[in-house]
Amino acid sequence: MTTETPAAPVAKRVPTERVHHGDTAVDEYAWLADKDAPETIAHLTAENSYTEARTAHLADLRATLFEETRRRTQETDLSVPARKGGYWYYSRSVEGQQYGIQCRRPVRDGETEPPVSVDGAPLDGEEVLLDGNQLAEGHDFFSLGAYDVSPDGRWLAYSTDFAGDERYTLRVKDLQTGEVLADEVPDTFYGTAWSADAAVLFYVTVDESWRPYRVWRHTVGTPASEDVVVHEEPDERFWVGVELTRSERFILIDIHSKITSEVRVIPAGNPTGEPAIIAPRRQGVEYSVEHHGHRFLILHNDGAEDFALAYTSADAPGDWVPMIEHAPGTRLESVDAFADHLVISLRTNGLTGLRVITDGSTDWYDIDFPEPLYSVGLDANPDYRTGRIRFRYSSLVSPDSVYDFDLVTREMILRKRKPVLPGPDGREYDPAEYEQHRDWALADDGTRIPISLVCRAGTPRDGSAPCLVYGYGSYEASIDPWFSIPRLSLLDRGVVFAVAHVRGGGELGRRWYEEGKLLAKKNTFTDFVACARHLVKAGWTAPDRLVARGASAGGLLMGAVANLAPDAFVGIVAQVPFVDALTSILDPSLPLTVTEWEEWGNPLADPEVYAYMKSYTPYENVAPVDYPAILAVTSLNDTRVLYHEPAKWIARLRAVAPQGDYLLKTEMGAGHGGPSGRYDAWKEEAFVNAWILDRLGRR
Repeated sequence: MTTETPAAPVAKRVPTERVHHGDTAVDEYAWLADKDAPETIAHLTAENSYTEARTAHLADLRATLFEETRRRTQETDLSVPARKGGYWYYSRSVEGQQYGIQCRRPVRDGETEPPVSVDGAPLDGEEVLLDGNQLAEGHDFFSLGAYDVSPDGRWLAYSTDFAGDERYTLRVKDLQTGEVLADEVPDTFYGTAWSADAAVLFYVTVDESWRPYRVWRHTVGTPASEDVVVHEEPDERFWVGVELTRSERFILIDIHSKITSEVRVIPAGNPTGEPAIIAPRRQGVEYSVEHHGHRFLILHNDGAEDFALAYTSADAPGDWVPMIEHAPGTRLESVDAFADHLVISLRTNGLTGLRVITDGSTDWYDIDFPEPLYSVGLDANPDYRTGRIRFRYSSLVSPDSVYDFDLVTREMILRKRKPVLPGPDGREYDPAEYEQHRDWALADDGTRIPISLVCRAGTPRDGSAPCLVYGYGSYEASIDPWFSIPRLSLLDRGVVFAVAHVRGGGELGRRWYEEGKLLAKKNTFTDFVACARHLVKAGWTAPDRLVARGASAGGLLMGAVANLAPDAFVGIVAQVPFVDALTSILDPSLPLTVTEWEEWGNPLADPEVYAYMKSYTPYENVAPVDYPAILAVTSLNDTRVLYHEPAKWIARLRAVAPQGDYLLKTEMGAGHGGPSGRYDAWKEEAFVNAWILDRLGRR
């Protein structure tokens, strides 16, 4: 007995004209942008039903993949406690519960090492500060935004989102009594900062376009209606943020566009003081600020493409005194100050790194790591006066690890490596059973593009192996090697996993980013195609065994390469994909549009930008060709890439190239990051991976 294949939903076509710079374009599916219209919800629901029916044969495989992830994950676990003041702070997870539990435990006399527990059990004497499972009760979605304990340990500022639209409600909890105060502020953004005496809390709100633009001052115990605006940013290109320095001496107000920065400071001991400007904004000059003793450290790109480090007086900010000169090819990304040391996070040769400088010295050293491919970055380091730093380390084969590093002796102390439990077959995880490689593709213009790969040891290089290639390539964001438990289910089925480090990302420094944005954006797409072709040429895979995957701006990449090289892939996964980029960037009323003009260009004002974006935007360039199978995944409440972009894209693909296989899955109660609970997230990943394995012919 066979089951009849259901018919794909057909979106009605309502021609809507758009005229810019003498060009008239017709958008038949613009009506899908009306989120509140019953016909829009009906269409998305029909698409979900169709996707469910078309993937019903994968139900057992999805269940198997979910179970493999669950079995390999230590569900009851405890993070490495970090000391701040008189407490150790940590989080716990409990088997069967979706969300983390935030806790602390008092530091005991003579205790210098972080406490540990057996099998992730609660520490003796712990205080539960927030239980995400309790907060999430009765809600399909839950996200914790702010989580900020006051310097005296008395108050906790926290914020919650129950829709996925990243509009958080801010509250204050008394950690002595457990009482949640009447203080409540809706529609806040990420970022809070406490005054030195913990009487005042600074926070951020957004405008109608979801741009964080106001910093407020709130006095604990008073109504939010009495709060005072400390800074309002009128320039729509700029976002604002607020934070307390590690030294707890200053509140920083960070004001930044994509390419320009300005930082203002308020003494934490004088929270009602007027913010002082470190350096007025200058177009194209980016800088960040960290407090260190008598000075502010300035990481900047003024005449330094890959950034340099300088300082200025903390008492009277003025001229910048050089500390570390610009070194082309070594991108300085951030600086963290401790009482007697500085730690610089950097990247060079496509890899991340940590550089240590002793206070009062110009000498520095880089921390060495053994693997050819890895990711390293600072972890929670709340104490300013410490001789140790904590960092996280992982690779494509090494599970996430937490180390403490002695800044004087240079001893590296492993505090925790994420457990990888035996899978359903009872096999222990052994990194030696897997290989990681760095390969290079040659782009059309002769540029060498790095590719990171991981596979089972002994995987053949004769083109017979299936492969999944991942890409992003925007905002100078780097896709550094990372470990993934769900990925093991692919590798163990013979799949090669590759990351194409295309231009537009930041893997090889600022120039790598500049060569993949604005009127050079197409390099991102052609680089990815070059990587796909190279994987075939080098014997890693074949076109009928290659699936591509990307999310958000990486979803734009997926749509673009589907148009550029549909023959290069057997399947494409586009998650929350930015596939209707031109329409969105033409509408300044949409969330984020104006701030994005420095990344993509302003097609409203510049006909060259308009023509260039129109030539690559996936939705504008759907053609009657043989596309690979496409799975688009989106969320109804996403405020970063609106749900209607992939919905319109799939509708147009079906209309223009009806012979193709296209699926749309919409999370009806989530945001940009998809489902919020860990089990729901595992199920979503199992859904995607089952579809990928099906396209690759592997079960």
